[in-house]
Amino acid sequence: MDRGAAPHTSAPGGAALQQMLATHHLPAACPSRVVLDHVTSRWGVLVIVALSHGGMRWGELRRTVEGVSEKMLAQTLRTLEADGFVDRTVAATVPPRVDYALTPLGHDLAAHLLPLMGWIVDHADAIVAGRATGTRPGTAP
Repeated sequence: MDRGAAPHTSAPGGAALQQMLATHHLPAACPSRVVLDHVTSRWGVLVIVALSHGGMRWGELRRTVEGVSEKMLAQTLRTLEADGFVDRTVAATVPPRVDYALTPLGHDLAAHLLPLMGWIVDHADAIVAGRATGTRPGTAP
């Protein structure tokens, strides 16, 4: 079976990931799938990237992550908080002030996501143009 391009042999990760890659087996019951789903949700990556530059209040975060509805931002923040990536701090003021910031685990995750986001930004125009014209970036015409 042709698996496409040559395998990337320097993949990061622990022994469990290396074993999965070596056996071409990505089990459905692997708990990493739940975390991957939360982190790579439509808004999860963008919220983590936004918070990687420092803590934000609700309104600032909503303006930074353009297009996210209040409902989806709340849901995304709750999920990322439950997973230990985001810390929510409520100040006892009138009106109440709520700040969101990455936890140490969230900062560790952001350190891995930022290069991916950089790659996406660098290649997005070519990928979108390729879809529109039916060509694939990186292939001969």
